[in-house]
Amino acid sequence: MTLLRRAVAVLLALLAAIAIAAAVWWARVLPATEGRLEVAGLAGEVIIERDAAGIPTIRGANLDAVLFGLGFAHAQDRLWQLETHRRIGSGRLSEAFGPAALDNDRFLRALGVRRAAAAQWAQTRGEARAAVLAYTAGINAFIADHLRARPPEFLILGLQAEPWTPEDSMAWGIMMAWDLGGNWTNELLRMRLARSLPVARIDQLLPPYPGEQPLPVRDYAALYRELRLAPDLGQRALLDAPESGVDGVGSNNWVLAGTHTVSGKPLLANDPHLKLTAPALWYFARLEAPGLKVGGATMPGLPMVVLGQNERIAWGFTNTGPDVQDVYLEQEKPGDATRYRTPDGWAEFESFSETIRVRGAADVTLKVRATRHGPVISDAGTAVVAGLTGDAVPPATKGSPSGAPTFALAMRWTALDADAGSIEAGLAMSSATTVNAFIKRAERYKAPMQNMVVADVEGNIGFIAAGRVPLRHRDNDLHGLVPAPGWEARYDWVGFLDPGLTPRELNPPRGWIATANQRIHSADYPHYIGSEWAAPYRQQRIEALLAARPKHDKESLGAIQNDVLSLAAQRLLPHVLRASPSHALGAAAMQRLAVFDGQMRAGDAAPLIFAAWAREMTRAVFADEMGGEEMYLRQVGRSDFRAGLEGVLERDDAWWCDDKATLAPESCSELVSRSLDRALEELQRRMGPDLARWQWGAVHQARAEHRPFSRVQSLAPWFELRAATGGDNYTVNVARYHLKGDEPYLNEHAASLRAIYDLGDPARSGVMHSSGQSGLVAAPDYRNYVESWQAGRDLPLWAGGERRLVLQGRPAAK
Repeated sequence: MTLLRRAVAVLLALLAAIAIAAAVWWARVLPATEGRLEVAGLAGEVIIERDAAGIPTIRGANLDAVLFGLGFAHAQDRLWQLETHRRIGSGRLSEAFGPAALDNDRFLRALGVRRAAAAQWAQTRGEARAAVLAYTAGINAFIADHLRARPPEFLILGLQAEPWTPEDSMAWGIMMAWDLGGNWTNELLRMRLARSLPVARIDQLLPPYPGEQPLPVRDYAALYRELRLAPDLGQRALLDAPESGVDGVGSNNWVLAGTHTVSGKPLLANDPHLKLTAPALWYFARLEAPGLKVGGATMPGLPMVVLGQNERIAWGFTNTGPDVQDVYLEQEKPGDATRYRTPDGWAEFESFSETIRVRGAADVTLKVRATRHGPVISDAGTAVVAGLTGDAVPPATKGSPSGAPTFALAMRWTALDADAGSIEAGLAMSSATTVNAFIKRAERYKAPMQNMVVADVEGNIGFIAAGRVPLRHRDNDLHGLVPAPGWEARYDWVGFLDPGLTPRELNPPRGWIATANQRIHSADYPHYIGSEWAAPYRQQRIEALLAARPKHDKESLGAIQNDVLSLAAQRLLPHVLRASPSHALGAAAMQRLAVFDGQMRAGDAAPLIFAAWAREMTRAVFADEMGGEEMYLRQVGRSDFRAGLEGVLERDDAWWCDDKATLAPESCSELVSRSLDRALEELQRRMGPDLARWQWGAVHQARAEHRPFSRVQSLAPWFELRAATGGDNYTVNVARYHLKGDEPYLNEHAASLRAIYDLGDPARSGVMHSSGQSGLVAAPDYRNYVESWQAGRDLPLWAGGERRLVLQGRPAAK
């Protein structure tokens, strides 16, 4: 017993020591939010006052001082997020996460994000350069002197925080543009589909915007046969396309003139829909200096208020969805992979050597190239390159037909241009004092192209689609829809649209402006911006709700932001109502669907039944024609092919509904019933046999992903954030699900931020994002916004501080 008692005593003492050490460590990890700190790199002092919600008001003598304070606050609260942003933009995830991240790093090195960031920083001048330097100094002042203990992610992974650089900010700006300005995956999808489908069928799978005809294009299926492309080129490229983590799937904004508001002053609403992360992509802050008072959503890594309000204006963005990426087929010279074909003969590739450090494995050396169009993305060295180029590809994977030319894939993209940095424009817009001034300053903005709405205290409202738009040759008969022969000059860009000619509007007679990623110009607009707009369901619903009452207030706009009526569900509903299911739960399911009105409420069963049927129906119709389950499931994460499905069912298109893998022909009506049976079988496995217990929100949970611990089963419940949600991909309150994997209805893209700005009474302006201000997992501010975000509540944008921290510049050493 004595030995046992001693062992227990030792164990208890050890546990007590661990608990004490953990408590001491945690007390040191938490940032100082009160008192006075001496900091290097600051002249004078900066005051950071945090309110009860953790939102800081940062005051200083000038813009540089407050941006130093913003960098310091970002580092205090979001140091691990800054670390992941830096590693993504630099292609250095493998260093921290190991071989699982290697394909992403290879692709981003081949894309040349860091090289482009360095070129953009070299061209940054004036106020923008000073702003980035001040912000960088603030981050580094915290890391160097006031990081008393590493946050848990650094500790678990054995990493040290590295100094931030200006190039890191530029690189994160490029990554923000990656998915927001990208159609390259659709280009590759069309190229792959052209192996087995004629262009007319591809246009049915990926139909044009409602009311429009497909763009008249060259028969690219015949073109690719003539070129004898590797048969799986498009497939392999798509399977390895990495995500930046910021997949833009839509956003809403609208602004009302005083003639349509209760107060008689403008109201502006904005909710960007982005990938949900833990912590959130956004960080609220207020910046104040002589001549400056601006508050709203900042983004760790960037030195500005991206979306918000100052003393005179408020503004909000949605993604325009322009075609600002073109992929080119570059033909290598036979026997000489250092040269490629151009309109003027053979030219030499520009080449670079990249070394990728990989945690737990040997370093990887990567040779990457660039052409006159841009980086050769097929040099990534993953399966993207298979069948194209290079001895790095195992011979068994080389897919080019014998004797056929060898091609590489190069990308032309506006966001990689050396003069594409948008920090100068962002700073200028946030300090504008009138709608006209904002629109004029927005013309400096390059990428990613955004639909910007703005209002001022004088009662003006306006809109501009701001960003760099490429001009294409008149005889370009591919229109950027598919990869083009890089040696034909007619597919080159010939310049950029005059920024004064992009779509815009000022004080329209109807008294409001709204955008929801729909086509943002009239059919007679003379310039080509793009053709792959979002389906107009959200826009139509917003317009209907704005017209439903003569005067709006903040509460009615909040109700619109939280609306979960799916016009897309209403459109497909008549087809499923004609089903004749044979499943034991079929009759009960049909009763639920019979009273379903398209409201995608979290607590209802009907939205779940409908969503599961639509999932099965889409797969049944398209998977065989798309090359099988693997390719379908990979691509369905980027598009749910709803427009294609609508067309098939409304035409009763037996060609698509027939399963090409079976001998007997299938009709669309057969697939409707069979898909409902399969959906009910799946839901019964997930939810049990009692429909009264089925709820959409039970499986349609919003998940805010934590990098990298959402992928670690034992850590995910601690680090990621979840909440039951209603809505779908087409509701104003977007809640996008991906239709694949073990959790096919998981909502990972939603309103990352909601804001309503009152130009008559700023005290009533409200904001909310999807996590909390802190990135420290055990801090109360890590998840304290989740419940309010789920319920559609907000926080005051303008509030007083409770905790006061003074940063005092350290005197220079003598």
